[in-house]
Amino acid sequence: MPGRLAGKVAIVTGGGSRGPGLGNGKATSILFAREGARVLCVDSAVERAEETVKEIATEGGEASAFAAEVTRAADCRAMVATAVERYGGLDVLHNNVGIESRAGILEVTEDEWDRVMAVDLKSMMLAAQAAVPRMHGRGGAITCVSSIAALRGHQRTAYAAAKAGVIGLVITLAEQLGPRGIRVNAIAPGQVWTPMVAYQGAEGREARRRRTPLGTEGTAWDVAWAAVYLASDEARWVTGQTIVVDGGLTLTTR
Repeated sequence: MPGRLAGKVAIVTGGGSRGPGLGNGKATSILFAREGARVLCVDSAVERAEETVKEIATEGGEASAFAAEVTRAADCRAMVATAVERYGGLDVLHNNVGIESRAGILEVTEDEWDRVMAVDLKSMMLAAQAAVPRMHGRGGAITCVSSIAALRGHQRTAYAAAKAGVIGLVITLAEQLGPRGIRVNAIAPGQVWTPMVAYQGAEGREARRRRTPLGTEGTAWDVAWAAVYLASDEARWVTGQTIVVDGGLTLTTR
């Protein structure tokens, strides 16, 4: 049913795709707009956000772009203030921004660890900290993108640790913000195909598809539909949860 987010104002961080194709933030921004939300698409590279906004505009949706480095508190405050100024309030914060690190425990450097923690975890805390005062009194929904790397053994030390931290942050914020009527949840995507993993090529893409019990490829749309549900009033009694979107991969030992 269209219009599931009608009347809502949403911020999507990482709202642009970092290369050809469709990233999770871009897909979420497009679906939010299709479902009636007015969307502030935020990206450190504003031209990426502007591409998303252009696609939304061709469909008749309402969105605008904003440049922010969400590892900085001042940028997060400016992002929220801009959403309120342009659209009159804030109902949904979708924390999507993240970077990868492939290093194991013996290879990861201190600088790489700090960078991954800042982008993948600290940014979500700072964005929530800026958003909550604007949501208070009208309820709201905060969704943070984690990963199945947080739920099973993984070789990418900093990345897995940061994504596990996202789930911990979601649980504690859900408890703290429940009395304010603000719901906080996480999405843990599996091996969805996005520009972030395009370096793996066609062979890697096929191997990822075969690993899932469903035997089909996950896409950014799959993650985005979970985000629509968590942002909508259909999830009015859902908070502190992690929705796994992985084609069943965490059920296996592959």
